[in-house]
Amino acid sequence: MKEVLEEKVAAAVKELFNVEVEVELTRPDEQFGDYATNVALQLSKTVGKNPREIGEALGAKLSDTLKNEASEISVAGPGFINLKLNDTTLFQALKNQPAKSLAGQVIVAEYSDPNPFKVLHAGHLYTSVVGDAISNLLENAGAEVHRVNFGGDVGLHVGKTMWSVLNELKGENPDGLLQIKDQSEWLAEHYIRGTQAYDEDEQAKAEIVELNKRIYRIHDVDDHDSPLARIYWTCRQWSYDYFDSFYDSIGTKFEKYYPESQTAPIGIKAVREQIGKVYQESDGAIVFDGEKHGLHTRVFINSEGLPTYETKDVGLVILKNEDYHPNRSIIITGNEQEQYLAVVLKSVEQFAPELVAGTSHLTHGMVKLAGGVKMSSRLGNILRAIDVLSAADEANRARNNQENPETVLGAVKYSFLKNRTGGDIIYDPAESVSLEGNSGPYLQYAHARAQSIIKKAGVSPDLPEGVVFEAGERTLARKISEYPEVVDKAVDELMPHLIATYLYELAQTFNRFYENNRVLDDERQAVRLGLLGLYAQTLKNGLGLLGITAPDKM
Repeated sequence: MKEVLEEKVAAAVKELFNVEVEVELTRPDEQFGDYATNVALQLSKTVGKNPREIGEALGAKLSDTLKNEASEISVAGPGFINLKLNDTTLFQALKNQPAKSLAGQVIVAEYSDPNPFKVLHAGHLYTSVVGDAISNLLENAGAEVHRVNFGGDVGLHVGKTMWSVLNELKGENPDGLLQIKDQSEWLAEHYIRGTQAYDEDEQAKAEIVELNKRIYRIHDVDDHDSPLARIYWTCRQWSYDYFDSFYDSIGTKFEKYYPESQTAPIGIKAVREQIGKVYQESDGAIVFDGEKHGLHTRVFINSEGLPTYETKDVGLVILKNEDYHPNRSIIITGNEQEQYLAVVLKSVEQFAPELVAGTSHLTHGMVKLAGGVKMSSRLGNILRAIDVLSAADEANRARNNQENPETVLGAVKYSFLKNRTGGDIIYDPAESVSLEGNSGPYLQYAHARAQSIIKKAGVSPDLPEGVVFEAGERTLARKISEYPEVVDKAVDELMPHLIATYLYELAQTFNRFYENNRVLDDERQAVRLGLLGLYAQTLKNGLGLLGITAPDKM
């Protein structure tokens, strides 16, 4: 509907002033109408007239052009044109769906990116929630989305963990792993111990560096049988099992894990082939001179001949393109990766620009509990992913006197997603589980409440054709009709918080309506029940895009 109106306004401008213009209709406060445009102000310089004069002329033209769609057209202020839809057009707008603007596109969404041999922290939880929501938006817009993640199954952090593991096992003794319980926690503890040893003990540091090289060789020769290899592969699998279990608990599904051991050889080959063209030798290492591009210089292969994270990411770029041939690639990481990844992508652009042309890098801040808990996997005082969920569960028990995983997960996801992606997130468990205010449980309860009314009515909530809305009904209908436009904008901007904000506003609009308008046992029941059904469905659809369930009862 919005696009049709925009085209008609643009056509009227062309006819009146012989000017091609792109019209954008916005949603003003209801007192001004259903749509507004500042096109008259845009035209002022081109046409050489006062914008109010242009607005008056265009408003008169639109009164005829939009006579079948608008019941009122007015000009306000310096030349803003306001449109109020008639009831027939508003009824039709309630049937509109979000656009399939990405139909035919293949998109790879990479997010979460956990490292085996380490624990999942709150940032992994946040990125997973945001990545899921963005992927849902893209799929809803018609795209074929492949959800993948990337993690370091080789590298210094693995060497640190394995060094500590070998110390506890008293050497390369695979049978010692049989007695280990709470395997993910056990590995996380050894990462902490190994990191401390690396920082504080020069001999341990040298041993870890050598062990790191041996682990790379395990992959080079595809060793699964030596004692060290058996320990390594067992511990790596424990990490992947832990990841799968956690992701399943929050409703996240990945199509593929890309381990660094797989991307490293491909990245090394690509980097070495471009030495002297894109990359340069420097003190025995291979670097990319980012300064030439307004960035900074980074090492891609170190003086030991081992690939750095940068080269592994080069291999990942190549692999994702070989596997999926995407139109777009979306990568979601923490803010600290912004400059790093800019260097990696810029380096690839120098020899294979087509591989990074459709890449978008979205970043986010740190997740902290209210009161402030700084994350540091090196020091071992991280805010783990499970800690966030546990805090929400405890708050739900204390505040709502209930144990409900559906409510807890909805509380955490919504608390993350209602904030614009980019900044730090201060997570308040008590606030997140509240059944009042801007929270996930509030919206879940709103849906359950609507379903309860529909069930009590005992009839299908279908909005009658040819309806003439009363004032309160029209306000609710108008808000419901905004949903496709909000979704389309969220898709364009990759911003799930727009959905969250809209759903909260929608629930508030309904609550005000319900306070003043009886639904059941009223002569207007058919109309109001029909609006209630559309409201409930819109809530469910929007929560679904955010990865949050919409229960029928709570």
